[in-house]
Amino acid sequence: MVLSAGWWTTNMRALALGLIFSAVALPCLAQTILKSEPLALAPYEVAFVQDASCPSGKVLKVTGAIRGLHRRKACVALAAEQASLAVATP
Repeated sequence: MVLSAGWWTTNMRALALGLIFSAVALPCLAQTILKSEPLALAPYEVAFVQDASCPSGKVLKVTGAIRGLHRRKACVALAAEQASLAVATP
C-alpha cells in the first residue's frame, strides 16, 4: 500500500482542526453563575444567578423574554463541575 502526500496532509489537517475545536469548545461546557441578575437579557438567553430565594444547592435560572412578557425564573440544581462564580456588571 502506497501512501500519497495528499492523504497525509488531509488527515493531519483534520486532526489539527479537531484538536483546535475541542480546545475551544471545552471551556464552553462550564456555566457561569452570576452574583446578581443582569439588567439586560436577550430573548431566550439564559443566566444563572446565586440568589437567596433558592434553597441551598440550587441557583436561579433566568430566561430572557421578548418585549411585553416577563422573564422566566426557576430554581435549578447545577453540578459543581458545571459552574464557576462570576460577577455581573451593572
